Amino acid sequence: MELRLNKLITKEILSSYKEDVKRINKMINEKSGPGNDFLGWVDYPVNYDEEELERIKKDAKYVRDNFDILVVCGIGGSYLGAKSAIDALKGLKSDDKLVIIFMGQTFSPNYVAQVLDYLKGKKFAINVISKSGTTTETSISFRLLKELLESQVGKEAARKAIYATTDKARGALKTLCNKEGYATYVLPDDVGGRYSVFTPVGTFPLACAGVDVDEFLKGAREAREYVDNDDLDSNDCYKYAVTRDYLYRNKYPVEMYVTYEPQMSQISEWLKQLFGESEGKEKKGLLPGSVTFSTDLHSLGQFIQDGSPILFETIINILNPNKDVSIPSDPEDLDGLNYLTGKSLSYVNQKAFEGTLAAHEDTGNVPCNVIYIDRLNAKSLGYMYYFFMRACAMSAYLLDINPFNQPGVEVYKKNMFHLLGKKGY
Repeated sequence: MELRLNKLITKEILSSYKEDVKRINKMINEKSGPGNDFLGWVDYPVNYDEEELERIKKDAKYVRDNFDILVVCGIGGSYLGAKSAIDALKGLKSDDKLVIIFMGQTFSPNYVAQVLDYLKGKKFAINVISKSGTTTETSISFRLLKELLESQVGKEAARKAIYATTDKARGALKTLCNKEGYATYVLPDDVGGRYSVFTPVGTFPLACAGVDVDEFLKGAREAREYVDNDDLDSNDCYKYAVTRDYLYRNKYPVEMYVTYEPQMSQISEWLKQLFGESEGKEKKGLLPGSVTFSTDLHSLGQFIQDGSPILFETIINILNPNKDVSIPSDPEDLDGLNYLTGKSLSYVNQKAFEGTLAAHEDTGNVPCNVIYIDRLNAKSLGYMYYFFMRACAMSAYLLDINPFNQPGVEVYKKNMFHLLGKKGY
């Protein structure tokens, strides 16, 4: 992974942040800053439970061998990490023998009803993810899924098809698991949902999808080793965090995440949650948005190029695709494309990236960061997730914000519970 900073960021600007970066890096490592009880993710890639990971791999093999579908039931970080990684690595038209679908992330009656209809008569397992077991969206969906599963295969067989990722010792879901004998994995107390992709929240669905979770964690370990460095001159992760902070303080309130691969659109969604929920407090923080090029060059591209100068771009550029297509010749050449005969689509995609970067940066004066990744695989994806998580912690602390709480989210829940007539609200 390599970072190319936008042209506005000078050595002098970077130098002005050096002492803050040293102070905050120490604070992260010593777990002494605001929200320090949720910094377990920092060292998780090196101190994870090896026995639990082996059990995850064994159980994932059982799921792959005995079911046609896995329904992952969770919301926020409890599903976005896994979904974004599976989409990125398997593609949007995967031919994998195990279909993985997601539920519990919405109240939409149309979506939930369609998923339940799709599952009728099919062999499916459930992975329910909730630390408390009382998250409303997830709990409603799990109740519906469990009822359908038990009606199709019976209560005893259903017990062998339900896998729960929850608190180690307490909560409604853990109590149910103890009662019914469901297989369980631990969502650690010191890891919040949007930082949980390396825990069983992410590794169990990924293992079920056939992803090499050992490589995934190896990438995270390599990123952790690289990032644990308070020298701003040699740390791309902290350079990126500093760049975000500088642009935010200099009238660029929006960060636009850009990918050139549709299968990475959920990574953009994960990034939007990670940074938006971590930084958006006390009337501070960048607004994260996302686009997928070249598709969105025919819509939002116009605004980015010539509209209000309120945003900067962070572009994730995959240099080498896992699959490619060559453009054929046509004897009539009515579309005028024969000049591209024999060229690969990856070549065209890269030229679109280069042309767009020049247009936005040089003509539109849009600040652009570029993160180059050689090839998308389990290891590089693990590296990238950890890179962004550490950058997020640094960015939030630079704003003097607690990166690990979400007080605003709790307000809508209280209002909703009151309107629904829940006791005590």
